[in-house]
Amino acid sequence: MPLEIGPFQLKNKLLLAPMAGITDKPYRDVCRRYGVGLTVSEMITSDLSLMQSRKTQLKLIHRDEPEPRSVQIVGTNPEVMAKAAQFNARNGANIIDINMGCPAKKVCNTAAGSALMRDPALVKRILTAVMDAVDIPVTLKIRTGWDYSQRNAMEIALLAEKCGISSLVVHGRTKSQAYTGFAEYETIRQIKKNTTIPIIANGDISNVKDALFILQYTNADGLMLGRITYGQPWIIKEISDALENNSSQKEIEINEKINVFLEHIHAIHRHYGADQGVRIARKHIGWYLFNLVGHNQILLKNLKKKLFSLTDAQSQYNELCDVLYTIDFD
Repeated sequence: MPLEIGPFQLKNKLLLAPMAGITDKPYRDVCRRYGVGLTVSEMITSDLSLMQSRKTQLKLIHRDEPEPRSVQIVGTNPEVMAKAAQFNARNGANIIDINMGCPAKKVCNTAAGSALMRDPALVKRILTAVMDAVDIPVTLKIRTGWDYSQRNAMEIALLAEKCGISSLVVHGRTKSQAYTGFAEYETIRQIKKNTTIPIIANGDISNVKDALFILQYTNADGLMLGRITYGQPWIIKEISDALENNSSQKEIEINEKINVFLEHIHAIHRHYGADQGVRIARKHIGWYLFNLVGHNQILLKNLKKKLFSLTDAQSQYNELCDVLYTIDFD
């Protein structure tokens, strides 16, 4: 069955996870190129006083992006989050996603993110306030709980369903695990079994085989892809083809990967400007290189050393072109 979020029918079951410092407009664009069904913005503060800052402005969605456009907000005050939802809806958001899954200390120390799962009453007030404030779908992202002894994802899921949430993403780890250890999928499976809203599985999807297994085991309505997309946005198409049993699709050629790599870096330079762009591009360069030449650790180390030392955007791009078109990838 197609994955539906409110009135929106997605073209497949794959969603791009909202990742702080990662899923900016250039990243969303390149992932849409490979067919992801829905992208979600970086986590955006609910404090409207910060909306005009350059940092927040760069995170906001753009009206020229394809629908549906989803924006993730974070906070702890129901009224403040309701106003943030209204702000983003006025500025082009088609879906409001609420973050109750971020494990970062700077977020949880303010009782936001996954810390909210310890206060179901506050969760209900936030969901109710946001849903009353906007007439577009509201979605939620959670973890399995605070720690192993406080895994209350089922309670939060049932509460969210009762509030009228349009879909729920469940990351198969607790807050205390952060991104360590292994994700578990039994919790997601049980939530899917006991709810009627669309359930999206997230966590430890590292290859096509993982994606197929997790979707089958949990019976989830979709998958949210995060770190697996670093430096290889084409993995989205590979997973989509596998889910559709489309074995006739040709493998993506190295020249296409190189061109996408270069276009992504150029887009980062344009989006952030030369000074900031050259710094932000480095992590993406590292990820792409790892996926393209990671089997050759000496070459990878030398390329990163050369490219990471450059402080000028044009020089960074030109040098990247030179090395990519001279490497023998066979």
